[in-house]
Amino acid sequence: MTKKSVIVRHEVPEQSHPSNDKIAKMLQDLIIYQKTYDFMLRLHPVVNKFPKSQRFVLGQRIENKTLDLLHSMIVANAERDKSTMLRMASVELDELRILIRLAKDLRFVNIKQYEIMAERMNEIGKLLYGWMNKFPRAA
Repeated sequence: MTKKSVIVRHEVPEQSHPSNDKIAKMLQDLIIYQKTYDFMLRLHPVVNKFPKSQRFVLGQRIENKTLDLLHSMIVANAERDKSTMLRMASVELDELRILIRLAKDLRFVNIKQYEIMAERMNEIGKLLYGWMNKFPRAA
């Protein structure tokens, strides 16, 4: 006796497909997530080279602040009123800039690493501020 494989295709009504505008918006919003996630991936090996005494102090704060930043963006995307969470993400990005500058000044990060990280944070900041301008603070 042989088994027959059955392929079931489900017809999806046309109105359930997102419009091209919605797809473009989702992809545009995802760019900031991807840039922040990539930043976290590149940051991790740098933090792991901090002196042992600072790896779990300043290094951990830098990694946690980056995770907080990404979390705020995810929550903002899910919220109807995005402005509050986007402002929080902006503050977290500013705090992250200060922590990474401190790491550079303490010589845990060399100038080249700092320049690369600063450039990536600036890119994330531009995307974040553009997103914030789409959802101005409610009066």
